[in-house]
Amino acid sequence: MFSRHLIMVLFLIAGAAVDAAPIVIAHRGASGYLPEHTLPGKALAHAQGADFIEQDIVLTKDAVPVVLHDIHLDATTDVAERYPGRHRDDGRSYAIDFTLDELRLLRVTERRDPTTGVQVFPGRCPAGKGSFRIATLAEELDVLTGLDHSTGRRTGVYPEIKQPAWHREQGHDISPIVLDVLRQHGHAGKNAACYVQCFDGDELRRIRHDLGWEGRLIQLVGKVPPEHAGGEPLLAAGALADLARTVDGIGPPLGRVIGPDGEPTGLVTAAHAAGLKVHPYTLRCDDLPPFARSTDEALRALFLDAGVDGIFTDFPDVCTAWLRRHASAESSGRSQIAPGPLAPKGGPLEPVAHQPLFNFDDHLDRQAEKDDQAPHAAAE
Repeated sequence: MFSRHLIMVLFLIAGAAVDAAPIVIAHRGASGYLPEHTLPGKALAHAQGADFIEQDIVLTKDAVPVVLHDIHLDATTDVAERYPGRHRDDGRSYAIDFTLDELRLLRVTERRDPTTGVQVFPGRCPAGKGSFRIATLAEELDVLTGLDHSTGRRTGVYPEIKQPAWHREQGHDISPIVLDVLRQHGHAGKNAACYVQCFDGDELRRIRHDLGWEGRLIQLVGKVPPEHAGGEPLLAAGALADLARTVDGIGPPLGRVIGPDGEPTGLVTAAHAAGLKVHPYTLRCDDLPPFARSTDEALRALFLDAGVDGIFTDFPDVCTAWLRRHASAESSGRSQIAPGPLAPKGGPLEPVAHQPLFNFDDHLDRQAEKDDQAPHAAAE
Protein backbone atom coordinates (compact mmCIF):
# COMPACT_ATOMS: atom_id res chain seq x y z
CA MET A 1 0.00 0.00 0.00
CA PHE A 2 1.29 3.46 -0.90
CA SER A 3 2.15 5.67 2.05
CA ARG A 4 0.59 9.11 2.31
CA HIS A 5 4.03 10.57 1.55
CA LEU A 6 4.25 8.67 -1.73
CA ILE A 7 0.78 9.73 -2.79
CA MET A 8 1.64 13.36 -2.11
CA VAL A 9 4.91 13.12 -4.02
CA LEU A 10 3.28 11.44 -7.02
CA PHE A 11 1.12 14.53 -7.40
CA LEU A 12 4.30 16.57 -7.46
CA ILE A 13 5.86 14.40 -10.15
CA ALA A 14 2.75 14.86 -12.26
CA GLY A 15 3.67 18.54 -12.36
CA ALA A 16 0.47 19.92 -10.89
CA ALA A 17 0.78 22.92 -8.63
CA VAL A 18 -2.20 21.90 -6.54
CA ASP A 19 -3.04 21.74 -2.86
CA ALA A 20 -2.76 17.94 -2.67
CA ALA A 21 0.96 18.08 -3.44
CA PRO A 22 3.88 18.91 -1.20
CA ILE A 23 5.13 21.96 -3.05
CA VAL A 24 8.59 23.37 -3.63
CA ILE A 25 8.58 27.17 -3.64
CA ALA A 26 11.54 28.86 -5.31
CA HIS A 27 12.54 31.51 -2.77
CA ARG A 28 13.22 34.67 -4.81
CA GLY A 29 13.91 32.33 -7.75
CA ALA A 30 16.82 29.91 -7.96
CA SER A 31 18.64 32.31 -5.67
CA GLY A 32 21.25 29.77 -4.61
CA TYR A 33 22.65 30.03 -8.13
CA LEU A 34 21.76 33.44 -9.59
CA PRO A 35 21.00 36.83 -7.97
CA GLU A 36 17.62 36.95 -6.28
CA HIS A 37 14.55 38.26 -8.08
CA THR A 38 16.13 38.40 -11.52
CA LEU A 39 14.42 37.02 -14.60
CA PRO A 40 17.29 34.59 -15.33
CA GLY A 41 16.99 33.32 -11.75
CA LYS A 42 13.26 32.82 -12.17
CA ALA A 43 13.73 31.01 -15.49
CA LEU A 44 16.28 28.72 -13.84
CA ALA A 45 13.87 27.98 -10.98
CA HIS A 46 11.22 27.08 -13.53
CA ALA A 47 13.65 24.77 -15.33
CA GLN A 48 14.62 23.16 -12.02
CA GLY A 49 11.03 22.08 -11.45
CA ALA A 50 9.80 24.52 -8.80
CA ASP A 51 6.06 24.23 -8.26
CA PHE A 52 5.71 27.87 -7.22
CA ILE A 53 8.03 30.83 -7.76
CA GLU A 54 8.08 33.71 -5.28
CA GLN A 55 7.80 37.41 -6.06
CA ASP A 56 8.44 40.03 -3.36
CA ILE A 57 6.78 43.25 -4.48
CA VAL A 58 7.42 46.93 -3.77
CA LEU A 59 6.29 50.05 -5.62
CA THR A 60 8.20 52.61 -7.64
CA LYS A 61 7.69 56.37 -7.40
CA ASP A 62 5.23 56.10 -10.31
CA ALA A 63 3.34 53.28 -8.54
CA VAL A 64 4.55 50.40 -10.69
CA PRO A 65 4.93 47.08 -8.82
CA VAL A 66 8.47 45.75 -9.19
CA VAL A 67 10.00 42.53 -7.91
CA LEU A 68 12.43 43.30 -5.07
CA HIS A 69 12.74 41.83 -1.61
CA ASP A 70 13.61 45.08 0.15
CA ILE A 71 12.03 48.51 0.12
CA HIS A 72 15.67 49.64 -0.03
CA LEU A 73 18.01 49.26 -3.00
CA ASP A 74 21.40 49.29 -1.27
CA ALA A 75 21.92 45.57 -0.64
CA THR A 76 21.16 44.22 -4.12
CA THR A 77 21.85 46.98 -6.67
CA ASP A 78 24.50 49.52 -7.67
CA VAL A 79 22.27 52.45 -6.68
CA ALA A 80 25.08 54.26 -4.81
CA GLU A 81 27.23 54.34 -7.95
CA ARG A 82 24.44 55.08 -10.41
CA TYR A 83 22.63 57.69 -8.30
CA PRO A 84 25.03 59.15 -5.73
CA GLY A 85 23.27 61.39 -3.23
CA ARG A 86 19.80 59.95 -3.90
CA HIS A 87 19.51 58.50 -0.41
CA ARG A 88 17.35 59.62 2.50
CA ASP A 89 18.58 61.03 5.79
CA ASP A 90 19.04 57.49 7.13
CA GLY A 91 21.57 56.82 4.39
CA ARG A 92 19.33 54.32 2.56
CA SER A 93 18.05 54.53 -1.00
CA TYR A 94 14.39 53.52 -1.35
CA ALA A 95 12.79 52.02 -4.45
CA ILE A 96 9.76 54.25 -3.98
CA ASP A 97 11.93 57.36 -4.51
CA PHE A 98 12.80 56.28 -8.08
CA THR A 99 10.68 55.99 -11.21
CA LEU A 100 10.56 52.75 -13.13
CA ASP A 101 12.73 54.24 -15.88
CA GLU A 102 15.35 55.14 -13.28
CA LEU A 103 15.27 51.69 -11.69
CA ARG A 104 15.75 50.05 -15.08
CA LEU A 105 19.24 51.55 -15.23
CA LEU A 106 20.37 49.78 -12.07
CA ARG A 107 22.35 46.54 -12.08
CA VAL A 108 21.18 43.82 -9.71
CA THR A 109 23.89 41.92 -7.85
CA GLU A 110 24.16 39.09 -5.37
CA ARG A 111 23.00 40.26 -1.92
CA ARG A 112 25.67 41.95 0.16
CA ASP A 113 25.92 43.79 3.47
CA PRO A 114 25.14 47.42 2.55
CA THR A 115 27.55 48.70 5.20
CA THR A 116 30.60 46.53 4.51
CA GLY A 117 29.88 45.49 0.92
CA VAL A 118 30.66 41.88 1.82
CA GLN A 119 28.60 39.30 -0.06
CA VAL A 120 26.17 37.54 2.31
CA PHE A 121 26.63 34.11 0.71
CA PRO A 122 30.22 34.03 -0.58
CA GLY A 123 29.79 30.72 -2.41
CA ARG A 124 27.09 32.08 -4.69
CA CYS A 125 27.23 33.99 -7.98
CA PRO A 126 30.02 36.58 -7.53
CA ALA A 127 28.97 40.21 -7.63
CA GLY A 128 29.71 41.80 -10.98
CA LYS A 129 29.37 38.57 -12.92
CA GLY A 130 26.59 38.91 -15.47
CA SER A 131 24.14 41.69 -16.19
CA PHE A 132 20.90 41.54 -14.21
CA ARG A 133 18.09 44.08 -14.01
CA ILE A 134 14.97 44.84 -11.96
CA ALA A 135 11.77 43.46 -13.47
CA THR A 136 8.20 44.59 -13.03
CA LEU A 137 5.66 42.14 -11.65
CA ALA A 138 3.87 42.09 -15.01
CA GLU A 139 7.10 41.32 -16.87
CA GLU A 140 7.90 38.40 -14.59
CA LEU A 141 4.40 36.95 -14.85
CA ASP A 142 4.65 37.18 -18.65
CA VAL A 143 7.97 35.29 -18.64
CA LEU A 144 6.58 32.52 -16.42
CA THR A 145 3.46 32.22 -18.59
CA GLY A 146 5.68 31.89 -21.63
CA LEU A 147 7.78 29.18 -19.97
CA ASP A 148 4.65 27.29 -18.96
CA HIS A 149 3.49 27.40 -22.57
CA SER A 150 6.77 26.24 -24.09
CA THR A 151 7.37 23.46 -21.55
CA GLY A 152 3.80 22.25 -21.02
CA ARG A 153 4.06 22.82 -17.27
CA ARG A 154 1.87 24.76 -14.88
CA THR A 155 3.95 26.74 -12.40
CA GLY A 156 2.32 28.74 -9.64
CA VAL A 157 3.24 32.19 -8.39
CA TYR A 158 3.70 33.23 -4.77
CA PRO A 159 3.74 37.05 -4.45
CA GLU A 160 4.43 38.82 -1.17
CA ILE A 161 3.03 42.31 -0.59
CA LYS A 162 5.82 44.13 1.21
CA GLN A 163 5.10 46.55 4.05
CA PRO A 164 1.65 47.80 2.95
CA ALA A 165 1.27 50.23 5.90
CA TRP A 166 4.63 51.82 5.08
CA HIS A 167 3.65 52.16 1.42
CA ARG A 168 0.47 53.99 2.44
CA GLU A 169 2.57 56.36 4.54
CA GLN A 170 4.51 57.11 1.36
CA GLY A 171 1.29 57.88 -0.51
CA HIS A 172 0.71 54.58 -2.35
CA ASP A 173 -1.77 51.78 -1.64
CA ILE A 174 0.18 48.74 -2.81
CA SER A 175 -2.35 45.94 -2.29
CA PRO A 176 -5.02 46.88 -4.87
CA ILE A 177 -2.27 47.67 -7.40
CA VAL A 178 -0.72 44.21 -6.99
CA LEU A 179 -4.08 42.43 -7.02
CA ASP A 180 -5.05 44.17 -10.26
CA VAL A 181 -1.87 42.92 -11.97
CA LEU A 182 -2.53 39.39 -10.71
CA ARG A 183 -6.10 39.52 -12.03
CA GLN A 184 -4.89 40.75 -15.43
CA HIS A 185 -2.58 37.74 -15.67
CA GLY A 186 -5.15 35.13 -14.66
CA HIS A 187 -4.00 34.58 -11.08
CA ALA A 188 -7.24 35.43 -9.25
CA GLY A 189 -9.73 32.98 -7.77
CA LYS A 190 -9.57 30.04 -5.37
CA ASN A 191 -8.44 27.63 -8.06
CA ALA A 192 -5.63 29.82 -9.37
CA ALA A 193 -2.09 28.58 -8.79
CA CYS A 194 -1.33 31.63 -6.68
CA TYR A 195 -0.72 32.33 -3.01
CA VAL A 196 -0.64 35.96 -1.86
CA GLN A 197 1.44 36.32 1.29
CA CYS A 198 2.01 39.11 3.78
CA PHE A 199 3.28 39.59 7.33
CA ASP A 200 0.58 42.19 8.03
CA GLY A 201 -2.49 40.39 9.37
CA ASP A 202 -4.66 43.50 9.20
CA GLU A 203 -3.79 43.88 5.53
CA LEU A 204 -4.66 40.27 4.79
CA ARG A 205 -8.07 40.77 6.40
CA ARG A 206 -8.50 43.90 4.29
CA ILE A 207 -7.50 42.01 1.13
CA ARG A 208 -10.00 39.26 1.84
CA HIS A 209 -12.95 41.16 3.24
CA ASP A 210 -12.65 44.71 1.88
CA LEU A 211 -10.88 44.23 -1.45
CA GLY A 212 -12.81 41.02 -2.19
CA TRP A 213 -9.84 38.79 -3.04
CA GLU A 214 -11.03 35.21 -3.41
CA GLY A 215 -7.62 33.68 -4.06
CA ARG A 216 -5.44 31.89 -1.54
CA LEU A 217 -3.78 33.89 1.23
CA ILE A 218 -0.85 33.06 3.49
CA GLN A 219 -0.14 34.71 6.85
CA LEU A 220 3.62 35.03 7.23
CA VAL A 221 4.93 34.88 10.77
CA GLY A 222 8.36 35.76 12.13
CA LYS A 223 10.40 34.33 14.96
CA VAL A 224 8.69 33.73 18.28
CA PRO A 225 8.57 37.09 20.11
CA PRO A 226 10.71 37.34 23.27
CA GLU A 227 7.63 37.60 25.46
CA HIS A 228 6.61 34.13 24.22
CA ALA A 229 10.03 32.53 24.57
CA GLY A 230 8.56 29.77 26.71
CA GLY A 231 6.12 28.51 24.08
CA GLU A 232 4.54 28.82 20.64
CA PRO A 233 1.90 31.59 20.66
CA LEU A 234 0.16 30.11 17.61
CA LEU A 235 -0.65 27.04 19.70
CA ALA A 236 -2.73 29.16 22.06
CA ALA A 237 -6.41 28.28 22.11
CA GLY A 238 -8.22 29.77 19.11
CA ALA A 239 -5.16 31.42 17.52
CA LEU A 240 -5.02 29.26 14.41
CA ALA A 241 -8.80 28.97 14.11
CA ASP A 242 -8.97 32.75 14.08
CA LEU A 243 -6.42 32.92 11.26
CA ALA A 244 -8.36 30.30 9.29
CA ARG A 245 -11.31 32.70 9.03
CA THR A 246 -9.20 34.79 6.63
CA VAL A 247 -6.21 32.87 5.29
CA ASP A 248 -5.50 29.48 3.78
CA GLY A 249 -2.17 28.83 5.41
CA ILE A 250 0.78 30.12 7.38
CA GLY A 251 4.41 30.72 6.48
CA PRO A 252 6.58 30.33 9.60
CA PRO A 253 10.37 30.19 9.85
CA LEU A 254 11.86 26.70 9.90
CA GLY A 255 12.61 27.01 13.60
CA ARG A 256 8.91 27.26 14.49
CA VAL A 257 8.27 23.93 12.74
CA ILE A 258 11.28 21.93 13.94
CA GLY A 259 12.82 22.65 17.34
CA PRO A 260 16.55 22.77 18.13
CA ASP A 261 16.33 19.12 19.19
CA GLY A 262 15.25 18.14 15.67
CA GLU A 263 11.72 17.24 16.74
CA PRO A 264 8.49 18.77 15.37
CA THR A 265 7.08 21.55 17.54
CA GLY A 266 3.46 20.54 16.95
CA LEU A 267 2.68 23.66 14.92
CA VAL A 268 2.03 21.77 11.68
CA THR A 269 -0.35 19.31 13.34
CA ALA A 270 -2.27 22.13 14.98
CA ALA A 271 -2.41 24.15 11.75
CA HIS A 272 -3.73 21.17 9.82
CA ALA A 273 -6.41 20.65 12.45
CA ALA A 274 -7.49 24.24 11.80
CA GLY A 275 -7.56 23.64 8.05
CA LEU A 276 -4.39 25.60 7.31
CA LYS A 277 -1.47 24.76 5.03
CA VAL A 278 2.07 25.22 6.35
CA HIS A 279 4.84 26.50 4.05
CA PRO A 280 7.92 27.29 6.15
CA TYR A 281 10.91 29.39 5.04
CA THR A 282 13.80 29.17 4.05
CA LEU A 283 15.89 26.06 3.36
CA ARG A 284 19.39 26.96 2.20
CA CYS A 285 21.86 24.17 1.47
CA ASP A 286 24.75 26.54 2.17
CA ASP A 287 23.28 27.79 5.46
CA LEU A 288 21.52 24.88 7.13
CA PRO A 289 19.13 25.34 10.07
CA PRO A 290 20.43 24.46 13.56
CA PHE A 291 18.44 21.22 13.72
CA ALA A 292 20.09 19.62 10.66
CA ARG A 293 23.58 18.51 9.72
CA SER A 294 22.67 18.01 6.05
CA THR A 295 20.03 18.97 3.53
CA ASP A 296 18.74 15.40 3.59
CA GLU A 297 18.30 15.54 7.36
CA ALA A 298 16.48 18.87 7.13
CA LEU A 299 14.10 17.65 4.44
CA ARG A 300 13.35 14.45 6.35
CA ALA A 301 12.47 16.44 9.45
CA LEU A 302 10.27 18.90 7.57
CA PHE A 303 8.42 16.68 5.11
CA LEU A 304 8.39 13.29 6.82
CA ASP A 305 8.41 14.09 10.52
CA ALA A 306 6.55 17.41 10.67
CA GLY A 307 4.44 16.89 7.54
CA VAL A 308 4.74 20.36 6.01
CA ASP A 309 2.76 21.07 2.85
CA GLY A 310 5.59 22.84 1.09
CA ILE A 311 8.86 24.64 1.62
CA PHE A 312 10.59 27.81 0.52
CA THR A 313 14.11 27.12 -0.72
CA ASP A 314 16.98 28.85 -2.52
CA PHE A 315 17.77 25.48 -4.12
CA PRO A 316 14.60 24.20 -5.82
CA ASP A 317 16.49 21.55 -7.78
CA VAL A 318 17.78 19.92 -4.60
CA CYS A 319 14.33 19.79 -2.98
CA THR A 320 12.52 18.47 -6.06
CA ALA A 321 15.23 15.84 -6.52
CA TRP A 322 14.88 14.77 -2.90
CA LEU A 323 11.12 14.36 -3.22
CA ARG A 324 11.56 12.30 -6.38
CA ARG A 325 14.15 10.10 -4.70
CA HIS A 326 11.74 9.58 -1.82
CA ALA A 327 8.94 8.60 -4.21
CA SER A 328 11.28 6.16 -5.97
CA ALA A 329 12.36 4.61 -2.66
CA GLU A 330 8.73 4.21 -1.51
CA SER A 331 7.57 2.68 -4.79
CA SER A 332 10.42 0.16 -4.79
CA GLY A 333 9.46 -1.04 -1.32
CA ARG A 334 12.21 0.70 0.62
CA SER A 335 10.95 2.57 3.64
CA GLN A 336 13.57 5.32 3.45
CA ILE A 337 15.95 7.00 1.06
CA ALA A 338 19.53 5.99 1.60
CA PRO A 339 21.01 9.24 2.89
CA GLY A 340 24.01 10.76 1.18
CA PRO A 341 27.12 11.83 3.05
CA LEU A 342 26.45 14.45 5.70
CA ALA A 343 27.72 17.91 4.86
CA PRO A 344 28.76 20.10 7.79
CA LYS A 345 26.89 23.35 8.19
CA GLY A 346 28.43 25.90 5.88
CA GLY A 347 30.46 23.20 4.12
CA PRO A 348 30.23 21.87 0.58
CA LEU A 349 26.85 20.68 -0.62
CA GLU A 350 26.15 17.00 -0.26
CA PRO A 351 25.99 15.12 -3.58
CA VAL A 352 22.33 15.08 -4.61
CA ALA A 353 21.26 13.56 -7.92
CA HIS A 354 19.86 16.67 -9.56
CA GLN A 355 17.12 16.28 -12.11
CA PRO A 356 17.91 17.41 -15.66
CA LEU A 357 17.06 21.03 -16.29
CA PHE A 358 15.19 19.98 -19.43
CA ASN A 359 13.60 16.63 -20.22
CA PHE A 360 14.43 16.15 -23.89
CA ASP A 361 12.46 12.89 -24.20
CA ASP A 362 9.26 14.60 -23.11
CA HIS A 363 10.01 17.51 -25.41
CA LEU A 364 10.53 15.22 -28.42
CA ASP A 365 7.30 13.35 -27.67
CA ARG A 366 5.34 16.61 -27.53
CA GLN A 367 6.99 17.84 -30.73
CA ALA A 368 6.14 14.61 -32.52
CA GLU A 369 2.51 15.02 -31.54
CA LYS A 370 2.52 18.59 -32.87
CA ASP A 371 4.12 17.45 -36.14
CA ASP A 372 1.48 14.74 -36.60
CA GLN A 373 -1.32 17.27 -36.09
CA ALA A 374 0.18 20.00 -38.30
CA PRO A 375 -0.66 20.21 -42.02
CA HIS A 376 2.23 18.87 -44.13
CA ALA A 377 4.07 21.39 -46.26
CA ALA A 378 4.11 20.84 -50.01
CA ALA A 379 7.12 18.90 -51.21
CA GLU A 380 9.84 21.12 -52.63
